[in-house]
Amino acid sequence: MFSCSSPLEQFQILILIPFQIFFLDLSLTNNFLIFFFAIGIFFSILFSLITKSNFFLIVPNSAQNLIESLYILIYNLILDNSGSSSKPFLPYIFTFFVFILISNVVGLIPYSFTLTSHLVVAFFLALTGFIAVTIISIKLHGIQFFSFFLPSGSSFYLAFLLIPIEIVSYFFRPISLSVRLFANMMAGHTLLKVIAGFSWTMLLSGGGLLIAHFLPLVILTILMFLEFGVALIQSYVFSILSCIYLNDALHLH
Repeated sequence: MFSCSSPLEQFQILILIPFQIFFLDLSLTNNFLIFFFAIGIFFSILFSLITKSNFFLIVPNSAQNLIESLYILIYNLILDNSGSSSKPFLPYIFTFFVFILISNVVGLIPYSFTLTSHLVVAFFLALTGFIAVTIISIKLHGIQFFSFFLPSGSSFYLAFLLIPIEIVSYFFRPISLSVRLFANMMAGHTLLKVIAGFSWTMLLSGGGLLIAHFLPLVILTILMFLEFGVALIQSYVFSILSCIYLNDALHLH
C-alpha cells in the first residue's frame, strides 16, 4: 500500500464493489470504471452527432468539426505511412488513437485514473495490434512472411546473425510500444502530483510560504497544459508506429 503522501498513490487500483464467483474475481475497480467512462464519452459523442438532423450539413458544428479533424488526421497518417492499400484498416488505427487519447485526457481530471499509466493496459493495446498485423501479414503473404526476418541481399553467413536479431526486434515491438506509452504517462502524472503536494504543503504551512505557494501553483498549471500535449502526442506516436508496423505487414521488406 502506498502512503497518502505518495505520488504513486494515484496509480493504485481500488476495489469499489467487491464481487466474486467461485475463483473468478469480477469486482468493480476504479480502472474498470474509468475504462467504461472513456468508452462512453466516445460513443456518446458519435451518437449525438449521428442523431442530430444537421449532421450532414456542409457547414458542420463544433463537435462534428472535432471528429472530422481527428478522422482526417488519422486518414492522412495511415496513407503517408502505410500506403493506399491500408485504407481498409483505418477504423483499426482510428479506434486505437481515440481510445488512448480519451484515456490519457480523462486521467488529467483530479481524482480520476489514468488507464494508460499501467503497463498491463498499454501492453494489452500494443499486443492486440501486434497480433493483428502479424495475422494480416501471414494471411496476405503466406510462407513469404518469414522473409521479413531476412533482409534482401544478405549473404548466407550473415543470415545466421541477422535472423536472430530481426526475430528479437520483431517480438519486442509490443514491449517497446507499451513501455513508451506507460512511462510517459506515469512520469508526467507523478510530476504533477509531486508539485501539487509541494504547493499544498506550503499553503498549510502559512506565513511567507502561504504567499510563495503560488509559484509551484503556476508551474503546476503550465505543466497541466504540457501534460495535455503529451497525452495527444503519445496517442499520435502510438498510432504512427502502429501504421509503420502495418506497412511492414502489408509490404514486408
